[in-house]
Amino acid sequence: MQGSITPQMIKDHNLTMEEYQRIVEILGREPNLTELGIISVMWSEHCSYKSSRVHLKKLPTRAPWVIQGPGENAGVIAVDETWAVAFKMESHNHPSYIEPFQGAATGVGGILRDIFTMGARPIASLDSLRFGTLDKPRNRYILEGVISGIAWYGNCIGVPTVGGEVTFASCYDGNPLVNVFNLGLVRQDKIFKARAAGVGNPVIYVGSKTGRDGIHGATMASEEFSEDSEEKRPNVQVGDPFTEKLLMEACLEAFQHDWIVGIQDMGAAGLTCSTSEMASKGGVGIEIDLDKVPQREEGMTAYEIMLSESQERMLLVAKKGTESKVIEIFKKWGLDAVVIGQVTDDSLVRVWHKGEVVAEVPALCLTEDTPVYDRPQEKPAYLDEVQTLEEKDIPAPPDMKKVLLKLLGHPNIANKRWIYRQYDHMVRINTVVLPGSDAAVIRIKGTDKAVALSSDCNPRYCYLDPYLGAQQAVAEAARNVACSGALPRAITNCLNFGNPEKPPVMWTFARTVEGMAEACRVLETPVTGGNVSFYNETMGKGIYPTPTIGMVGILDRVEDRVTQGFKSPGDQVALLGENRGHLGGTEYLEFIHGKVAGKPPAVDLEYERRLHRLLVILAREGLLRSAHDISHGGLAVTLAECCISDETPVGAWVELKDHIRPDALLFGEDQGRVILSLSPENRGKVEVLAQKHRIPFQALGTVGGDTLTISWPQGKLESTLKELIETWNRGLTQWLEK
Repeated sequence: MQGSITPQMIKDHNLTMEEYQRIVEILGREPNLTELGIISVMWSEHCSYKSSRVHLKKLPTRAPWVIQGPGENAGVIAVDETWAVAFKMESHNHPSYIEPFQGAATGVGGILRDIFTMGARPIASLDSLRFGTLDKPRNRYILEGVISGIAWYGNCIGVPTVGGEVTFASCYDGNPLVNVFNLGLVRQDKIFKARAAGVGNPVIYVGSKTGRDGIHGATMASEEFSEDSEEKRPNVQVGDPFTEKLLMEACLEAFQHDWIVGIQDMGAAGLTCSTSEMASKGGVGIEIDLDKVPQREEGMTAYEIMLSESQERMLLVAKKGTESKVIEIFKKWGLDAVVIGQVTDDSLVRVWHKGEVVAEVPALCLTEDTPVYDRPQEKPAYLDEVQTLEEKDIPAPPDMKKVLLKLLGHPNIANKRWIYRQYDHMVRINTVVLPGSDAAVIRIKGTDKAVALSSDCNPRYCYLDPYLGAQQAVAEAARNVACSGALPRAITNCLNFGNPEKPPVMWTFARTVEGMAEACRVLETPVTGGNVSFYNETMGKGIYPTPTIGMVGILDRVEDRVTQGFKSPGDQVALLGENRGHLGGTEYLEFIHGKVAGKPPAVDLEYERRLHRLLVILAREGLLRSAHDISHGGLAVTLAECCISDETPVGAWVELKDHIRPDALLFGEDQGRVILSLSPENRGKVEVLAQKHRIPFQALGTVGGDTLTISWPQGKLESTLKELIETWNRGLTQWLEK
């Protein structure tokens, strides 16, 4: 091979020989090392979505309330005629395995920058986390590090973490998932985008100095883990929430003036990503001089400066003549702010260093014209076997109370207070529904409005049937938001999968996207953006397909919010939906019988849509005391949670009349069901509205006492609140005390 680029260098940059030849054709010459680094990182799976783009086009992205769909730092939907919310979910999986604390912390920092780059003030975060089983010390170490990192960054910057979800399964032993969601509030006339414009306009670097941390972070996120992954610690960025707080306030202050043309976070791929994306979106070029980039380390090469993923940095384009005013704002906040280049008319990203041009690459080849693959697909061989389930072969346990307590104490269901008590979820005093209910609710000050947030996914369902599992994830997220009284409006997502070069993984991904697309169409919750995280494999072992859904809903009146806990003795307990006793894919089947088998429960999307709208109307009419979605653990676990998750626990007596085998009745996970409590005088109104929406309604019992009693045609279960609470509270912490 001619020139200085060797086959080994190409391989080290995760490029194929075919991709390298394409680079040579685009440039009309061989690239130099800096250009190879720039192109390789933008062509990585993490940045280019080269294996997923053909499938993501199937997702619905438009609705009258969607102001900004995919393609910007975050999606934006309208709240009313003045206000909008910007939101996004991102993954930081690989860094969090290598260095749990900083990996998770910088994941929070990155998603916050995505939000305030849009001109929005971040007001709420969620985290969706998956870890290996807690019997392994390494998994406990990762859990504690990740939670500490999230808490440290969020608490220090003053953005509340208001909810999320945590799942433990052996498939995440070598590859935890850290998916972080943030939502911000923005005026509709103050939304900013990552587009450069105006030839001659200055390009300004603001924020922290550039160091060597994070180099090739995006490339690392685009390959499987192996035995030498520990050596990649230098690729994990180091965060500073106090600097990010200053950066956020400085950006939001600058946005108040008519000086900013476009702005982009220096996230994955750092300066490379921000220059190329802003140029490409604006149809212009950008020229920068690396000698002007603030640096905290000596002797950095052009390659290192362009690929560094040092945190808390932004790139912005200002109107010519305003640069001194923009710089003055950032310097007031104690931040570096330097003009490092200008907008050009040649559509190139041109990089100068030490008086020489060290890179000159068409912006489009780094963004829109990257490789796109429609990779081979093959139905996984395991599916036919695992989907087979003969319920007659499942022995019915003799003691249903024992089963309930075992499920209630499993880390997947148990109280997550140990986690969320480390987060400041009340900072800025907007949080009106705290962690621990179906959805968090955040008020929008100065209005009657509020937003409800939920993140959901059942990876076991997606493993057993990716199409159904994805539909269920969207439906459950919407159901949780509706249970809080909010109308589901839009989603963001994090699609976590194994190696896309393996046909079974690609088949699973494609089916997941198809299921998600159908659910979003029927439920009228378009996708406004998201993230794809491939290569979640260690030593050849992949994770369960995990398409995490971040759902946003709108409450017209914050006082209409509903929570999941029973409130008042004498209230009636009721069920929306029908008990069918579906055991496939349930927590009960895995944790009591050691089986991950069967098909997930069916999802009737049209029914779900009617159910969600009914719940919103019931909340708006003030007819509910509580509402709680039936999901993990089934009906019995849900009833227990209703009794013990409110500030003042209260018991209940429930009579079930369904003639279904008891374990299926109590612990089956049929979809589309909600446990309500309501005052007796409202029962008639609720029944009429349920009938109007064609949703089955049945009265089950009464709130009150200090026990939970559930009877059914063949028997009865009775447990004191004290037993339930102690089991629920100890389920997670008992492992962390080892």
